[in-house]
Amino acid sequence: MNWDTADFDWNQARAFLATAEEGSLSAAARALGVTQPTLSRQVSALEEKLGITLFERGPRMTSLTSAGLEVLDHVRAMHEAAAKLSLSASGQSQAVAGLVRIATTDTLACYHLPDMLLRLRKIAPDIEVEIRTSNKLRDLLQREADIAIRHARPSEPELIAKKVRTTSATLYASKDYLDRAGRPRGAGDLQKLKYIGVDTRDTLIQPLKQKGLALTASNFTVSADSGLAAIELARKGLGVGLFIADEVDQFPDLEIVWPDFKPFDVPIWLVTHRELHTSKRIRLMFDLISDYYSLK
Repeated sequence: MNWDTADFDWNQARAFLATAEEGSLSAAARALGVTQPTLSRQVSALEEKLGITLFERGPRMTSLTSAGLEVLDHVRAMHEAAAKLSLSASGQSQAVAGLVRIATTDTLACYHLPDMLLRLRKIAPDIEVEIRTSNKLRDLLQREADIAIRHARPSEPELIAKKVRTTSATLYASKDYLDRAGRPRGAGDLQKLKYIGVDTRDTLIQPLKQKGLALTASNFTVSADSGLAAIELARKGLGVGLFIADEVDQFPDLEIVWPDFKPFDVPIWLVTHRELHTSKRIRLMFDLISDYYSLK
């Protein structure tokens, strides 16, 4: 068997199929739950890998080229085979049922989990999901949850962890606040602004110091242990917040405070206990979350 003839990324092929079926990049992105730029890059990467043009791109619609039409039937067959394989290998079927408890932060629960659960309803509608918003791993250790989505890798050996994505966080503030306080032209100006603390007002002082910002507790006039609350405080003009990009990009009233500020890398870890190897419903949910982030 010649393994070199099929070394393209399946996610790229799926992006192509969705675009062909939905009729446009924007509609395909909505169907797959990814951003349009991400999906466009995947289609372009497949075209480059295959050495052909798959679509004629217009302002609103995309139409298949003759080469794209030839590829389409093969990719449809691949999709059907992949779906059957996934159902068979993971025990994913309509008969999989029961409760899965997911622990995560309030922002991940609000901005990421709903899209995952919409996919789950199509695959295994009899699975029940209970969401717990918490920033601690004890919910897993004490079996209060089955799966956790976290920003830190656990050190406990009895837990199974998989890094599913690395995103970034930078400084955001509302347009109104920056209009009042002034948009910074350098690091010195950043130190004159008011900030929104995370958990306590001292939590961000050391991390931001490592980025060259010599802030003190007096810079933090308000703090919150809720990510959702912190975002709303920033939107109301109460100061600068350190937020994850793909959680605040949907808010046009927030803008990056200083483009030259080097963002923090923020990993996303998927964590569970050893029942992953024996429970079909936990395995299904674990794989579904992992697949969701692989498309981001």
